[in-house]
Amino acid sequence: MAFLSAALDRVKPSATIAVTDKARALKAAGRNVIGLGAGEPDFDTPANIKLAAIHAIEAGKTKYTDVGGIPELKEAIINKFARENGLTYKPNQVIVGTGGKQVLYNALMATINPGDEVIIPAPYWVSYPEMVALAGGESVPVVCPASTGFKLRPEDLEKAITPKTKWVILCSPSNPTGSAYTKSELKAITDVLVKHPHVWVMTDDMYEHLVYDDFVFTTAAQVEPSLYDRTLTVNGVSKAYCMTGWRIGYAGGPAQLIKAMATIQSQSTSNPSSIAQWASVEALNGPQDFIAANNKVFKERRDLVVSMLNQASGIECPRPEGAFYVYPSCAGTIGKQAPSGKLIDNDEAFVTELLESEGVAVVQGSAFGLGPAFRISYATKTSDLEDACKRIQRFCGNLR
Repeated sequence: MAFLSAALDRVKPSATIAVTDKARALKAAGRNVIGLGAGEPDFDTPANIKLAAIHAIEAGKTKYTDVGGIPELKEAIINKFARENGLTYKPNQVIVGTGGKQVLYNALMATINPGDEVIIPAPYWVSYPEMVALAGGESVPVVCPASTGFKLRPEDLEKAITPKTKWVILCSPSNPTGSAYTKSELKAITDVLVKHPHVWVMTDDMYEHLVYDDFVFTTAAQVEPSLYDRTLTVNGVSKAYCMTGWRIGYAGGPAQLIKAMATIQSQSTSNPSSIAQWASVEALNGPQDFIAANNKVFKERRDLVVSMLNQASGIECPRPEGAFYVYPSCAGTIGKQAPSGKLIDNDEAFVTELLESEGVAVVQGSAFGLGPAFRISYATKTSDLEDACKRIQRFCGNLR
């Protein structure tokens, strides 16, 4: 009898983590590698947030906390939702988890029964379908090509809904494409969901503050208040506050769902780090001006990367509205041969040969459910991005 669980047969390791690990290994072996696989800002956590953590340690705030988060952080989250999203929650409608990933995972584990379906627009974050599979559900990917701005169209959502549909997951701005729904585009989606009261909405708003060109962010329950009672609005401090390693995510939603998620959390990790929670209180309540300053740099990097990639032979790179990713098509390189003799027959071959020959680590689009393409994170220093794009231009130019 097999020792390992059959559940492992349903999931794959994270492609983004795999690329980052491979890049690290090559760097350790002495190779000149530019890693553009990891989705984390290169900016340091702001000083006031770090200081809040230090003060928490000095004050002895290092014990277990309530499973779902300290009251002070829940209050900060409630104020944030009211201030920025026009959403009203009570403390029993808010949960804090060890990163946004745990919050999403707990919600799926708390609600999915065998055979339940979860609609996931593709390209999608690599972890969504794997979490659904671990929970025993079935992912229903809906392809959203570049021609639709990588966005779910209402008519495609309507076609995907069945009596078995339990959730639809919306990520805006998107990982991996950076595309973001305007208020009118989101309203068209929520209009469909209003007609299907058995379908719940999970919004992954982790990149909410990372938007450019005067784009205005909105979230589903804000756009369509009638969905409030069946929407889980997920967010966190990782991206906008440069706190990826602190591992704090949170969500607002119906009290019954939040309670169920807390039950799962109580029997797995229990509370998130007390110190990281106190740092997050300061993040949400403290000065926010650094976000605009960081975004100015991100926008400049986005424009640089989009411009340089569109000068590479066989590459087409749309300009995204937000996050810190671009998702260029490499369809024009498929079928060509690298100087090494290797055939570029799909996007995985493209990214593998790019890493081997030019030392640039990116993630293949097929891992996100839509290829041939690749994802670049431009949350790294500008000089490295420029160098990486020159290498990609050279790589593509050498394909025959």
